Amino acid sequence: MNRGFFIILAAQFFSALADNALLFAAIALLQSMHAPNWYTPVLQEAFIFSYIILAPFVGAFADSMPKGRVMFISNNIKILGCLAMLFGIDPLVAYGLVGLGAAAYSPAKYGILTEYLPPRQLVLANSWMEGLTVLAIVLGAVLGGIMISPEIAQPMLQWWDVPLIDTGINSAPKLAIAIIAGIYIVAAVFNLYIPVVAMDHKPVSRNPAFLLSEFWHCFRLLWKDPLGQVSLAVTTLFWGAGATLRLLLLAWAAVALHYSISAAAQLTAWFAIGIAIGAVLAAKLVKLEHSVRVLPVGIAMGIAVIIMIPITNSIVAILLLIAMGAMGGYFVVPMNALLQHRGHLLMGAGHSIAVQNFNENISIFAMLGLYALMDKLNLSIYLILLVFGLLLSGIMAALYKKHGHDQDHGQM
Repeated sequence: MNRGFFIILAAQFFSALADNALLFAAIALLQSMHAPNWYTPVLQEAFIFSYIILAPFVGAFADSMPKGRVMFISNNIKILGCLAMLFGIDPLVAYGLVGLGAAAYSPAKYGILTEYLPPRQLVLANSWMEGLTVLAIVLGAVLGGIMISPEIAQPMLQWWDVPLIDTGINSAPKLAIAIIAGIYIVAAVFNLYIPVVAMDHKPVSRNPAFLLSEFWHCFRLLWKDPLGQVSLAVTTLFWGAGATLRLLLLAWAAVALHYSISAAAQLTAWFAIGIAIGAVLAAKLVKLEHSVRVLPVGIAMGIAVIIMIPITNSIVAILLLIAMGAMGGYFVVPMNALLQHRGHLLMGAGHSIAVQNFNENISIFAMLGLYALMDKLNLSIYLILLVFGLLLSGIMAALYKKHGHDQDHGQM
């Protein structure tokens, strides 16, 4: 791994740090506006809406120019989303603008790995990427939780005021959002120094109708490929469940542990630490050609979600969250690497990641919608956890039954 790879990691770290801190700041902003609880999953749906709608186009966009430039443009769109929140635009709309930047950013951040590195280094590179992203998630949750806590925010707001100028930054959530915009700027600076690599599979047309047709072709191609199918199914399920689980943790911690949103935000960091541990183990123990063998770990993760229900002790909760995260990291990192490898061979890095994002975010949108519906119906958080745990384990078991021997027959 050389200097260019670590510049890519640094750019991803600061962008992911801001992404994760911003989620909690945006939730706190909604709470300060006295929005209903079910607005929280809808907020996340607004973020991922662009991933779904723009999926046919962002892959071609990522493959049309050096990916460092794509990442730079995308981070600037995220900055505009932060500014929109500060200027009083509806948080759902403003956070949706940040999601637009994230949708454009994602194919580039993963696609550059397959262009910059040989296949034999992809699992290791993904472990670095996922590990550092998880560190950003941990620090983002901690930073977000700290910045929205009144004890920290009130003293900072006093020296933030500029004489004779009304900045509009008059609350803890808005102060946090302003600081987060600065972190996006740091990420954008690193984007400028990402190495320019040769582009493969450059799009032959920018016509929207052609791009839609090409995306549909890539979508069917990846789902028909045996190894592409299982890796796409697993990552789709994992990220759908994972995004929903992060919000479920906030609600569960408030009921089971009596935590404030600030404390609950920091609790989610333990889950992310577990993912980092699982990613490291996967890099050491799992070979790309044996990736499908990790599926039983996904079944166990769903069971662990159900085990959360009776827990009321914070230490036990932290240990379980670390274990759950480790399971997730251990099985999703090899699946990501396998999916990137198959997609790169079949259609190009940017296109395959766009297909992956489309599927994953359809899953996230659907699961968040289910959570929002159950929350609006005032169902118990424990019943909601039971439903999601059974859903995760059941689908993973079905996938393992169908694809458990694919690694013996598929062609790498």
